[in-house]
Amino acid sequence: MSLTSTKPSISAFPADEESRKFEKINTVIHESSQEASFFVANEIAQLIRERQKEGKNAVLGLATGSTPTKVYDFLVKFHQEEGLSFKNVITFNLDEYFPMEPDSIHSYVRFMNEHLFDHIDIKKTHINIPDGTLEKEDVRDFCETYERKIEKAGGIDIQILGIGRTCHIGFNEPGSSLKSKTRMVRLDRVTRLDAASDFFGLENVPGKALTMGVGTIMAAKRIILMAWGEGKAGIIHQAVEGKIQESVPATFLQHHENCDFIVDTAAASGLTRLKTPWLVAECNWTDLLIKKASIWLSEKLNKAILKLTNEDYNEHGMGSLVAEVGSAEHINLIVFNHLQRTITGWPGGKPNADDTNRPERKNPYPKTSLIFSPHPDDDVISMGATLLRLVDQGHDVHVAYQTSGNIAVFDDEVVRFMDFAKEIQRDNTDIQKQFKEVRKFLNDKLPGQIDSPEIQKFKGLIRKGEALAACRYCGVKEENAHFQNLPFYETGTVKKKPHSKADVQLTYDLLNKIRPHQIFAAGDLSDPHGTHRVCLQIIYEAMDRFVKEKAAWINDCYLWLYRGAWQEWDIADMEMTIPIGPKDMQRKKNAIFKHQSQKDAAMFPGNDDREFWQRAEQRNTQTAQKYNALGMAEYEAMEGFVRYHFQ
Repeated sequence: MSLTSTKPSISAFPADEESRKFEKINTVIHESSQEASFFVANEIAQLIRERQKEGKNAVLGLATGSTPTKVYDFLVKFHQEEGLSFKNVITFNLDEYFPMEPDSIHSYVRFMNEHLFDHIDIKKTHINIPDGTLEKEDVRDFCETYERKIEKAGGIDIQILGIGRTCHIGFNEPGSSLKSKTRMVRLDRVTRLDAASDFFGLENVPGKALTMGVGTIMAAKRIILMAWGEGKAGIIHQAVEGKIQESVPATFLQHHENCDFIVDTAAASGLTRLKTPWLVAECNWTDLLIKKASIWLSEKLNKAILKLTNEDYNEHGMGSLVAEVGSAEHINLIVFNHLQRTITGWPGGKPNADDTNRPERKNPYPKTSLIFSPHPDDDVISMGATLLRLVDQGHDVHVAYQTSGNIAVFDDEVVRFMDFAKEIQRDNTDIQKQFKEVRKFLNDKLPGQIDSPEIQKFKGLIRKGEALAACRYCGVKEENAHFQNLPFYETGTVKKKPHSKADVQLTYDLLNKIRPHQIFAAGDLSDPHGTHRVCLQIIYEAMDRFVKEKAAWINDCYLWLYRGAWQEWDIADMEMTIPIGPKDMQRKKNAIFKHQSQKDAAMFPGNDDREFWQRAEQRNTQTAQKYNALGMAEYEAMEGFVRYHFQ
């Protein structure tokens, strides 16, 4: 028996009633958020058509945020291409920030218009959204009226929900009552942190909101909660399998008789039937599942892989595995050897060595290596030590910076660089005039206002200069730094355009020019909305063209995926790990420090307040510690990669 790295599909995991015994809410898992969104949109469309035949209205409870956007896209498509009418639809939105003007870029009124209402034939009088412009003393009356409107419409037929990191539904934060109605609430700090990037800073996020209550939501005839991505895995597990408690508002949905959670595989990955299926039912023991199970058991019992016994496996639901393979010793040795073979100090392959069990080929040597970096610092943050190793070992290393990263630069950085330019070019009237215009724009700029094209350009140049400084430090030739500035990113806001043929063509042209032997790309596959995922999809589409064209060079090209600043691959998924010594870890941090605009305080830190160099160091250290605990050699730190087979 040998282990392969083929990822299991959903069908590899048990899905009968026994396997769902820990789940207290019916949970439907789809391969992708796209597929899941179509499923939800189709159910909504079916309800609308049924009510039209009956001469009745369909009443929908709608949500905002990134989760339902694809559902709205499909509904618009059904209207435009299939003639689905919304004239008999009445809508009630869950919530709105308070205070909030309806024409603000942050307004949920604007969100709903842009994503749905402006593209369908719904009657404007049928649209209901909490009013963020009210005087405070008028809020109570408005909320009571909102409840009466829902009752008058006959109640909500289908309520769609997302779920927040605090497990909130709507803006019902921890502590909300099961019987709560539409009201004003104070937003949890975690919720405000999650919204900070949209508002260009935590200080600009409203502290309050108007929201339907838990009781209002629970009164809906049908509830569909959607969640996409690995970042939601923990809260989905908690909501579906945890006990009902006010500190976790989504658990109240366990009381509802007609509630489904619709999730993708990444969001479902924390559920027992996917994470540890051997605890609920007999498993189809694929190679990867054997590896996952052994590593899980090792970590649970705090034992090295080679120390696990038959009794350990039997007592933790894996007796069938021992029976199938033969003994714990046999299982342990297979998994241990596979883990051992992922470790290499030669990310470009070791020349003049037996490469039978190595993750990378020895030939050709030296290789042409192309690193795709979604933002100008992802290369050094995520795989800086590997980049340094490739250069040190004589490979021709190229870095492609896919986006400018301009929105992540603070305004005062622009002023600082303009001050320098003004002093250097004292007699240049154009520079002096430009400086005054920039200062005036920034002085008058409102929170969340889009930068002028000129300032976007300056911010992009700041990040380009930092990326070049990091390349020079790492030994990458300046002519090997490629700044793609992919068009999908250039909106000046957190919200990006869908990627287009232009993005794919730019990537195709670069690949065709370089024709690398190995490619490294950000593999944040579980993030359905972020820049990393879009950048990866663009690479895939460009590579697919070469495959269809039967380009000769692609037959000798490996594609390795690294993770971004927020998460790491599971040990069971890693196929190549690069050990990092203390000296190389310091070199990696020095390369990260070249990105001075992101140092100390990044524009979009996410839910982690550590600096990027700290995240990278601690993540790489933790990977090494996990390998060591499994019985591998002890290293200072490690960077992990998964290979993508595109042919």
